[in-house]
Amino acid sequence: MNGFDFASCFAETLQNLRREERYRVFADLERDSHSGVHAYDHRTGRRVTVWCSNDYLAMGAHPDVIRAAGAALERYGAGAGGTRNISGTTHEHVLLERELADLHRKESALLFTSGYVANDAALSSLGRFLPGCVIFSDELNHASMIEGIRHSGADKRIFRHNDWRDLERQIASVCKYRPKIICFESCYSMDGDFAPMEAISDVARRHGAFTYVDEVHAVGLYGARGAGVAERDGLLDRIDMFQGTLSKGFGAIGGYIAGSRDAVDFVRSHAPGFIFSTALPPSVVSGIRAALDHLKEDGSARIALARRAASLKAKMLANGIPVLPSPSHILPVMIGDAALAKAITDRLMAEDGIYIQPINYPTVPRGTERLRITPTPLHTDEDEDALIAALVSALGAFPRWTELTAAAQPDIHVSMQENADAIS
Repeated sequence: MNGFDFASCFAETLQNLRREERYRVFADLERDSHSGVHAYDHRTGRRVTVWCSNDYLAMGAHPDVIRAAGAALERYGAGAGGTRNISGTTHEHVLLERELADLHRKESALLFTSGYVANDAALSSLGRFLPGCVIFSDELNHASMIEGIRHSGADKRIFRHNDWRDLERQIASVCKYRPKIICFESCYSMDGDFAPMEAISDVARRHGAFTYVDEVHAVGLYGARGAGVAERDGLLDRIDMFQGTLSKGFGAIGGYIAGSRDAVDFVRSHAPGFIFSTALPPSVVSGIRAALDHLKEDGSARIALARRAASLKAKMLANGIPVLPSPSHILPVMIGDAALAKAITDRLMAEDGIYIQPINYPTVPRGTERLRITPTPLHTDEDEDALIAALVSALGAFPRWTELTAAAQPDIHVSMQENADAIS
C-alpha cells in the first residue's frame, strides 16, 4: 500500500471508542408531538418515555407553536432561499430579532443557525477584530465558546469555575488599556449550577471589561418573561451581550446574540459563520416567535417545571439516588464510569422503556460520567414514580455502582424550596 492507511486509522479509532465504552449509539426515535414526553423507538418497536430532552418546556409540542410553523410552511415554503446577505432575510427573521432584543432589553439581536454557531461566530469575531483583545473564560464553558475563543486568535485566560476572585486576580494583571471580554454561562448544563453573575459583572465594571453571557440553558426558563437568569436576578443591564439558543426553552432550532446596536452589527459584518450560512427556514422562525410570545406572557410552564424538578429531586434523595446539588432544572445523577453509565441506560431502555442518554468524556471529564435527567412540565406523577422505581432497580443491579458510590458519595443535600425558587 502506498501512502497513509486511512481505513486502518478510522477503524482503530472507532475500536478504541468502543473499548472505552464511549462509542455513541443513536436511538431511532419518533417523537410524539401530542404527549411531548413520549416517543416510538423503531429499534424495539415500543413506546418510550424520554427523560433527557433539551426541549425543557416541551414548547416543540405546544399547539400554538405547531400551528404557527405549519401556517408559515404553507405561506413561505420549506426554506429561506439563501444566506441572510443574499436572499434569506424574510420579515419573519426581522420580527424575531426585534422580539429577542426586546426579551433581553437590548437594542438589537442577530439570528444564527444554531447556538453553537452563534458562540463560535460571535466570539471569534469579537476576539479577532478588537485590537489586543484578551478573553477571560470560565473553565467549564461550553465547547462552542472554547472553539470561538480559539478561532479568534486572541489571548485567553481561563479562570476557575464560578470563581470571581480568581477572575479578578487574572484580569488585574492585564494592561488596563487592552480590551477585555469575560465569557461565562448563566446555567451550566452538566452540573446544573448557576454563575455568580452579579459578582462577575462587578469585576467587569471595575476593570472596564465587556461581559458575554451564554444563557442557552436558561432562556425561556427563568425570569418573569423568560429572558433567563440575568432577568431573574435583575441584571439585564449589567450584561453587554447575551447569547442564547432557540432549541431548548423555545423548542426549535437556531441561536442568537443580543446587545447594543453597534456590537451586534459588528458581529453581523465580520462573522463568517453568519455571512456564509443559509438562513433558518421562515416556518421554523414563525414557530419560535409563537413560543417566545407565549413564554413572555405566560409563566405557567416555568412554574410547572420548577415543581416537577423539585418533586423529582426530593424522590431521588429519599431513594438514595446520587443527584448533584444543582439548584436548576437539570438533575445530574453521578455514575463515575463510562461502561457502567451505558449499561445502566441500556437496562432502563430495555426493561422499563425509559430513555436517558449517558454523558461521558469529552462532554464531562473521565471519572465523572453521569445520567443527565431533564424533567418537563408534561411529565406526570406516574411518569416520575416509574422513573424512580426504574432507577432504583437499575442502579441496584450493578455491584460496580455500589462500590463507586461507597468510595465517593457526593454531597447531595439541597433545599427543595431553593430549587423551586431558583427556577420560578
